[in-house]
Amino acid sequence: MKIFIKNMVCGRCISAVEGIFTEMNIPLKSIALGEAETQKDISGDDMEKLENLLLKTGFERIKDSAHQLIEKIKNLIIVKISELDIDENFLLSEFLISKLHKDYSVLSKTFSHNENITLEQFFILQKIEKVKELLLYNEFTLTEISGKLGYKSVQHLSSQFRNSTGFTPTEFKKLKVHNRKPLDQI
Repeated sequence: MKIFIKNMVCGRCISAVEGIFTEMNIPLKSIALGEAETQKDISGDDMEKLENLLLKTGFERIKDSAHQLIEKIKNLIIVKISELDIDENFLLSEFLISKLHKDYSVLSKTFSHNENITLEQFFILQKIEKVKELLLYNEFTLTEISGKLGYKSVQHLSSQFRNSTGFTPTEFKKLKVHNRKPLDQI
């Protein structure tokens, strides 16, 4: 039985969800970002308990296909950005079409309708959160960050960063409070 789960955005999330299934003695066939597959079907009572445990931990079972698709899109974008290997000619539309085998207009409309933000805006916000993280770690220069996240120039990154946060990357680094958002809340 496949169960789709909202807010699974990293390896620790997978471990946390896996722990919930283990706690409930529900054997898993597989688990990945946004989904878990059990070896057997889950009874109504157990499903209710599972949903409650997931909610207590910040996750949520996704029941309808539109929200399942949105969660897959979000996870693909988050993973792509975390790889720090986005080419400056990267096209979000081509990437999602190749991964989900659906028409981009369907993906875009479904996402926008349910999330009140466009796919492109979500992608930009995710990249900005990654820029914040990388700036705070101080591992890479702004030029290196720009290259790793597919920006054509440092100026483009800085402009997008300022439009999103109200600060330049340099101003952001100097702040005492950095106001980073959890990836599952964007």
